[in-house]
Amino acid sequence: MVGAVTAPRPVGLEHVKPVVSTLRTVAATVAGTAAQLPRRRVLGIATTIVILVAVALLVPLPTAMQMREWATAAGPWFPLAFFAAHTVMTVFPFPRTAFTLSAGLLFGPLLGIGLAVVASTLSAVIAVVLVRAAGWQLSRLVSHPRVDTLDARLRERGWVTVLSMRMIPAVPFAVLNYAAGASAVRLLPYAVATLVGVIPGTAAVVILGDALTGNVSPLLFLVSACTAAVGIAGLVYEIRAHRQQHDRDRQPGENSTVEGSTPQSG
Repeated sequence: MVGAVTAPRPVGLEHVKPVVSTLRTVAATVAGTAAQLPRRRVLGIATTIVILVAVALLVPLPTAMQMREWATAAGPWFPLAFFAAHTVMTVFPFPRTAFTLSAGLLFGPLLGIGLAVVASTLSAVIAVVLVRAAGWQLSRLVSHPRVDTLDARLRERGWVTVLSMRMIPAVPFAVLNYAAGASAVRLLPYAVATLVGVIPGTAAVVILGDALTGNVSPLLFLVSACTAAVGIAGLVYEIRAHRQQHDRDRQPGENSTVEGSTPQSG
C-alpha cells in the first residue's frame, strides 16, 4: 500500500522576513559605500566590470595546450622575459605561486622548474639586500631581551631555519625574505638554503601547472607531502637545539651566582 504523498508546506512570512531583512541590510551597505565614492570612480568601476564580463563572454579563452604552443613559438626571448618578470615581481609581496604555476603551464616541468627555482632564489637575495640597504635590523624593529640572542643564533645557524621554512608551503615567500634581511643571517648561506629549500615545493607546483595540459603526474602529491614533512621536522629540530643552547648559556651564570654567594656567619 502506497502512502499518501503530503503536499509541501507553504513558506510562511516568518521564514521570508529574515531573508528580506538581510538583503535590505546588504543593499543599504552597498549603497552607502557607493555614495561615499566619487561618481567618476563609480562609473569607472562599473565600466571595468562590464568590459571584463563582455570579454569573458565574447572572447574565446585559449586552452592550456594552446598557451604552451604559443610560448614555444615565441622563441628564446620569452623564457628570459618570464625569468626577469618573475625575479622583479616576487621581490615585492606578489604571489610567487602564480609565476611557478605559469612556468609549468608554459614551459613544461624541466625548463619550468629551472626558471622558477633560479628566479625565486635571485629574488630572495635581492629582497634581503634591499632590506639591509634600507637599514632594517631585527634588534631595532623588535625590542625584546632575547632578540640579540636570536639574532646571534641566526648569524651562526640561520641557514637551517631558512632551509626548513622554505620547505613549508604555508610560510609566505616575501615575508621570510624581509625577516631574513632584518636579521643577521649571512647572505651566502641564506642564498644556498633558499636555493635548496625552494626546489621541492617549486617542483610540485610546476608539475601541477604542467598537469593542466593533460600531463598528470602522481609525483605532485608525494613531493608536496614529503616537502612539508621535512620542513616541519627541520624547523622543530632547530627550535629544540636553540632552546638547549639557551639553557646551557644560562647555567654558567646561575652557577657563578650560587658559588659567589657565601653564607653569612651569625
